[in-house]
Amino acid sequence: MNRRHFLQKTTLTTIGVIAAPAILSANIYKKEKIKVGMIGIGGRGMWHLKNLLGRDDVLIPAICDIDVNRIPIAQKLLDEAGHKQAHTYYEHETIYLKMLEKEKLDAVVISTPWVWHVPMVIDAMKAGIIPGTEVAGAFSVQECWDMVNTYKRTGVPMMFLENVCYRRDVMAVLNMVRQGLFGELIHCRCGYQHDLRGVKFRPGVEFGEKGQGEAVWRTEHSIKRNGDLYPTHGIGPIATYLDINRGNRFVSLTATATKSRGLHEYIVENGGDDHPNARIKFKLGDIVTTTVSCANGETVIMTHDTNLPRPYSLGFRVQGTRGIWMKDGDQIYIEGLSPHHQWEDAAPFMQTFDHPLWKRYAAEAEGAGHGGMDFFVLNAFVESVKRQVAPPIDVYDAATWSVLTPLSEQSVQEGGEPQAIPDFTRGKWVWRKPDFSFGDEY
Repeated sequence: MNRRHFLQKTTLTTIGVIAAPAILSANIYKKEKIKVGMIGIGGRGMWHLKNLLGRDDVLIPAICDIDVNRIPIAQKLLDEAGHKQAHTYYEHETIYLKMLEKEKLDAVVISTPWVWHVPMVIDAMKAGIIPGTEVAGAFSVQECWDMVNTYKRTGVPMMFLENVCYRRDVMAVLNMVRQGLFGELIHCRCGYQHDLRGVKFRPGVEFGEKGQGEAVWRTEHSIKRNGDLYPTHGIGPIATYLDINRGNRFVSLTATATKSRGLHEYIVENGGDDHPNARIKFKLGDIVTTTVSCANGETVIMTHDTNLPRPYSLGFRVQGTRGIWMKDGDQIYIEGLSPHHQWEDAAPFMQTFDHPLWKRYAAEAEGAGHGGMDFFVLNAFVESVKRQVAPPIDVYDAATWSVLTPLSEQSVQEGGEPQAIPDFTRGKWVWRKPDFSFGDEY
C-alpha cells in the first residue's frame, strides 16, 4: 500500500478503532457542580483558576496563598466571572490545613513550590478531599511511598496534572502507537530542555529573598541538588506509550551529570564578576542524562538541560520495529510507507492520527494555556471528581514519574551506579490495563 492510500484509509479506520470507545454520548455528564479549592495562585495557579472559572460545573469557595498580594487578583477574577468572593487563607505556610479542615471541598488544585506538593497531596487525602497537583520531581523515595500509602489507607485518589500528556502532537503519536504504526516499541527519548536562566534569576541575576516569581524558590534547587529535577513533562507521555504501570514498568536507571558552568557565566555576563552571586557554587550539572530500563525490554533516555542557551524542546523520540518519530525537526519514518531511508514531514501523520479528544474539544481548548493542553488535563481532573472514577494519571503514575528525580540524584552521586525503581503498584502493573485517553473526558 502506498503512502497516500495508507493515510486515506487510516483516516477512516482510526475513527472506527479509537473513537468508538473514546467518544461517548455527551449526556453521560453529571450536571452537578463541584467545589474546588485553590492552594497557590501565582502564575501557574492563576492559569488553573481562569480555566476553572470558564466552566459551569465548578465553584471556587476558597483560595490560599501566603503571598497576600495574589488574593485581590484572584478575587477580581472571581468577580468578573460572576462568582462569589472566595474565603481566603494567607496567614502562614501551613494555613492551607485550616482551609482543608474548614471548607467543604470536593477537590483542591495545588500549584505551589515543589517542596510542598507531596505534603499537601497527603494532607488533602487525609481530609477526604481529592487533590490535583502540579508536577515536579520528588525529594526522596520515601515521600513517594508516603503518597501511595496514604491513598491506600484513605481510599482518596489524586491526579498528577501533567499537561504535556495531552499535547496535541503527543496524543496523535499515542494514537499511532496504539494503531501499531511503529510496530513494537524498542526505545524512546525525552527531556526537559529549556533555557531557564531568565526564570532562575529575576530581576537581573537575583534570586531567593531578592528574587521575583519562581526565582524566589526554584534557583535554590540548582545550588543544592544534582539530578534530573524536572522529569515529568518528558517521561509522562513516554510512560503512556510504554504502558508503564499497566502491563509494563520502569525497573532501574543510571544517571550522569556534566560540570556546571551555565548559571555562573550568566551571572557574570549580566551582573559582573563582583556580584555576590558570582561566588556561588552551583551543584546542578548543566546536562543530566538518565537512562531508564523497562520490564518489557525497552529503554528510555531522559535529558535535563536548563542552564545553557538553547531553544525549547522536550526531545521526544519514539522508535519501534517499523518506524521512528522525532519531534525535533518534526520527522517521521515508517518502513514501507516513507521513501526508502528518507525522513519525511510528520505533519500529515499528525493530522491523520489526530486524537479523537482533540477533534472533539479543540474549540473548547483554545486559549486555555500551553496550546490548549491545560484544558484537557483540568477537564480530566474535574470529570473524574464529578463521576467519582479513577483519574487517568493516578497516584502510582505520580510516584513512579516523580521518584526518577531522587534516584537520578543518587546515581549521579555514586558515579552512575544503577538504581532500582520501586514498584509502587506492588505487583498490580502485571494485570492493570492501559486506560489513558480511552474515556471521553480523558
